[in-house]
Amino acid sequence: MLTVSIIQGESMKLSEIYRMDIYSDAGQYLGEVQDVIIDLERGEVSRLLMVPWKSTKGDAKTSLRNKSILYKNVKNVSDVVLVSSPIGGTQEAKKEEVDDLSR
Repeated sequence: MLTVSIIQGESMKLSEIYRMDIYSDAGQYLGEVQDVIIDLERGEVSRLLMVPWKSTKGDAKTSLRNKSILYKNVKNVSDVVLVSSPIGGTQEAKKEEVDDLSR
């Protein structure tokens, strides 16, 4: 069973996150969790995807940059996923996300 840490000391089954709505902390609806990328070396969730992974085949970097959330930006998971910044944030955030994709 795979679990994901949602708040310090609390966790939930990874399968429970699928189909959850994603909102920014400003209340903007961003999408729905369709898939998850797991960093196997670190043993942690890396990204939440708002499109199914198999649909990113063409230009995966662009799809991941525009249709995913870095899991470190997740503030809370309860009835919805709450993230600290919307897609397409600052240039610095975009560079960090591109660098993350290169690993």
